[in-house]
Amino acid sequence: MKTYQVVGIGNAMVDVLTRADDAFLAEAGIEKGIMQLIDMDRAVELYSRVGPAEEISGGSAANTIAGIAHLGGRCAYVGKVKDDQLGAIFAHDLRAQGADYATAMAPKDHAHETGRCIVIVTPDGERSMNTYLGVTEFLEPSDIDPHQMAQAEWIFLEGYRFDGPDSHAAFAKAINACKPHGGKVSITLSDPFCVERHRDAFRLMIREDVDLLFANRAEIMSLYRTEDFAAARAAAGREVEVVVATDSENGVYVMNGGGEVHVPAVPTHVVDATGAGDLFAGAFLWGLSEGHPLEICARMGNVAASEVISHIGARVQADLKALFARHGLL
Repeated sequence: MKTYQVVGIGNAMVDVLTRADDAFLAEAGIEKGIMQLIDMDRAVELYSRVGPAEEISGGSAANTIAGIAHLGGRCAYVGKVKDDQLGAIFAHDLRAQGADYATAMAPKDHAHETGRCIVIVTPDGERSMNTYLGVTEFLEPSDIDPHQMAQAEWIFLEGYRFDGPDSHAAFAKAINACKPHGGKVSITLSDPFCVERHRDAFRLMIREDVDLLFANRAEIMSLYRTEDFAAARAAAGREVEVVVATDSENGVYVMNGGGEVHVPAVPTHVVDATGAGDLFAGAFLWGLSEGHPLEICARMGNVAASEVISHIGARVQADLKALFARHGLL
């Protein structure tokens, strides 16, 4: 048995969740209800101005790994933080979830700080996100431990990291250490604009190395340059062993071996859609590594996604295994 069921590689950030009114947004010059990228000076200034906040480790693939850890999966994470206050919070929080985390921190004198997403929730439930990527952009091949990758049944790559200058090489190193030892590669496309920026690199990796592709409707249509969702799924199915294409409240399509199954979503009152895809992927990968059929994995993913969108924050608050049992999945 390998040490890890899943090793994730991607962004390492801290989500700073706080509440404020519209007057604070106006005073701070924050556009309501959108995500905007900010620089380090703006991040430090905003962080000093917000009130009491909840600080938890974040980043898309980190949320996926936290979900697997919640389910009791054997998992680890690779992502870059700095040796500073928020870097310590990220490392402690992820380890406390039950995931291994041993990526070397950027030194205290690094020009950038630990990445953070300052999320301001107004009384109407709107989330205004201010994201500073920080040192997580500088993930590089030296951060990849080949032995760790060789001990993974699956590695899970975060598409957002394609924006990093050295992340492509880091991903290649991880793949080359994992696959010769019988491991498999999964990737999430993360964002349609990210796909547009790196379409050729995504397509090459997907054709040559990826065994399991996660994508939503917009991402997979961007990847294959089509407005036809079914055609995009079919194109992916010709290149990848397993394709998992989510479609929000319309559920998910799973392709394998030329066949396709549609799994309906779990009806839920949406409070905050953040993390839905992350937790879907976590539950799906956990189910797969536990030997469940693909359709059951998709149903697990839908249950996990429905739980995380029913409250604020991208981490589950209920017992997922209990929810799986309630839905007849365990």
